[in-house]
Amino acid sequence: MAAQEHDAKSWSTTVSDVVLNRATLSAAELPDYVGITLADITLVTSDALASAAFDALMAVDVIGFDTESKPTFLKGEESTGPHLIQLATESHAYLFPISPSTGSEALKTILESPRLLKVGFGLGNDRSALKSRLGIELKNVLDLGEILRGKGHRGTVGAKIAVAHFFGERLQKSKKIGTSNWASPRLAERQLLYAANDAHVALKLYRAWLLTRKDELIPR
Repeated sequence: MAAQEHDAKSWSTTVSDVVLNRATLSAAELPDYVGITLADITLVTSDALASAAFDALMAVDVIGFDTESKPTFLKGEESTGPHLIQLATESHAYLFPISPSTGSEALKTILESPRLLKVGFGLGNDRSALKSRLGIELKNVLDLGEILRGKGHRGTVGAKIAVAHFFGERLQKSKKIGTSNWASPRLAERQLLYAANDAHVALKLYRAWLLTRKDELIPR
């Protein structure tokens, strides 16, 4: 444990401008990132739960945001996602399965709110997908993958790299879970944790990033 703590400290204090890559991340001996628990996750499956989620999410200034879609495997097959939308406060994550009968109005109001900042990673396709498939005009969103990109990155920064940089920890992300069926009416516990942590960790990283900035953030 002592050696692990030393490695994590060295990692977090020697990195600058998030100049990291997958190879160095894989070689580093970092402690695992401990994310949100099942007790702090709500799967929004009723109007009552949607109402409670709406009140909690609209009461804050910024939330973590992500989406999940059922993967496509056939050539030329078009995605019908997103099938799940994840929104998180500091203490809780709310997972909205896409349904025309439950939570759709609450979800639309939250995502279209110009006051409420939504932060996440890899949000390039979310705006168009939400518009074309759900009629939602995503507003006031910040893609952390773009703003965290340093001189050593050609592409965007992922959550794994950001967690290593800011927290000195390893974010475990299962490819098997990530490519599972998000359109299923019954999501497994591992799916719930995976999805909730994607949104929750984005919010935590945003807060950590703010501490490194001297000037005031102007949302895009």
